[in-house]
Amino acid sequence: MTLFDPPVAEAAPPRDTRRVRMTVAYDGAPYRGFALNPGVRTVSGDLGAALARVLGHPVELTCAGRTDAGVHARGQVVTFDAVSAGLDPEALARSLNHQCGPTVAVRDLAFVDDGFDARFSATARRYRYLVANRADPDPFLAGRAWHIERPLDLWAMQLACDPLIGEHDFAAFCRRPKRRDEEVASLVRRVTDAQWLDDGEGLLRFEIEAGSFCHQMVRSIVGTMVAIGLGRKRAGDMLGIIRSQDRSRAGDLAPPEGLTLMTVLYPGWHS
Repeated sequence: MTLFDPPVAEAAPPRDTRRVRMTVAYDGAPYRGFALNPGVRTVSGDLGAALARVLGHPVELTCAGRTDAGVHARGQVVTFDAVSAGLDPEALARSLNHQCGPTVAVRDLAFVDDGFDARFSATARRYRYLVANRADPDPFLAGRAWHIERPLDLWAMQLACDPLIGEHDFAAFCRRPKRRDEEVASLVRRVTDAQWLDDGEGLLRFEIEAGSFCHQMVRSIVGTMVAIGLGRKRAGDMLGIIRSQDRSRAGDLAPPEGLTLMTVLYPGWHS
């Protein structure tokens, strides 16, 4: 067992449990992603270990979106079942923040109905990608934005957003997952919003919202958009790239530090 491995479960927790929902923010730089991965440090590993120490029993965490290594979150949603006797949500949140902060912060923690699931109850996820488009690097943005020295054509990048809206097979932008049943996994997703915004002083912001995302989809789209902004591709190429379902037609993968999971939407609530 390594330093980052979660505690070994010796027995199942008692049946008198309640479903708990947390809204979690984290700096993804120190972590090899959210999902538990023995031998390396992950967000789930740190949170699970802290919860086990406080609750006295292990928990199984479910998240709204499994962010990759180096990707940040502002509104990640996590659910788990915990023994309800004597459980104080406010005290638990304070304890988790004391143990896991400042790289991980629990912004909200509450009891919810047993039918609520962080992943399957979600109706949409919203991601943000930052690009520092200026000649000189900014040390205060180094871990939050992709620095690109050459001027980008923001108008062309915005124009390339239009073909993304709607339901498409995004195979050109995604790594196809391996399934145990050997069936071909669907990469069809419905995008409801995609836009580039200029926050001033050379800071460009890409916002995208969809029901769900496939692996590396946003970073691949951003890499393609930047290629358009640099004149290496045309805005009119975007529709053909989508229809091709060919990963080699898209641009390079954008680095992870610019990407943040901002919000997860649920019926009547959002993170």
